[in-house]
Amino acid sequence: MSCLFGTRFKNNQRINIKTYLFFLYLIEIGMLSAMIKDHQARQAAKKEEQERRRKEAILSANELTQNLVDHLNVGVAQAYLNQKRLDAEAKQLHVGATNFAKQTQQWLTLIENFNGSLKEIGDVENWAKTIENDMNVITTALEIAYKTSREK
Repeated sequence: MSCLFGTRFKNNQRINIKTYLFFLYLIEIGMLSAMIKDHQARQAAKKEEQERRRKEAILSANELTQNLVDHLNVGVAQAYLNQKRLDAEAKQLHVGATNFAKQTQQWLTLIENFNGSLKEIGDVENWAKTIENDMNVITTALEIAYKTSREK
C-alpha cells in the first residue's frame, strides 16, 4: 500500500482522500488507544510499585517501633528490678540501723549502770575509809584513856 493518493491497493482499488484520512484517523485512534493503554498500564504498574513500597515502609516502621519499644521495655524492666533491689536493700539497711540503735542504747544503759556502780563502789570505799578513820580515832582515844586510867 502506498501513501500517495490515487495509488492502488493489492486488489487494484483506488482510494479517495476521505477514505485515506479516515484510515489515518483509525490508525491514529488505534495508536492513541495503544498509547493510552500503555500509559495506563505503566501508571498501574507504578501505582502497584508505590503501594508495595508503601506497605514495605509501613512494615519497616512497625518493626522499628516494635524494636524501639522492646528496647525501651528492657530498660524499664531493668530499672524496675534495680529499684526493687534497692528497696529491699534499703529495708534491710533500715532494719540493721534500727537494731544497731537499740543495741547502742542498751550499751549506753549498761555503761551508765556500770558508772553508777563504780560511783557506789567509790562511795563505799570512802565510807569504809571514813569508818576506818573513825575507828582509829576511837582506838586511839581508848588507848589514851586506858593508859591514863592505869597511870592513876
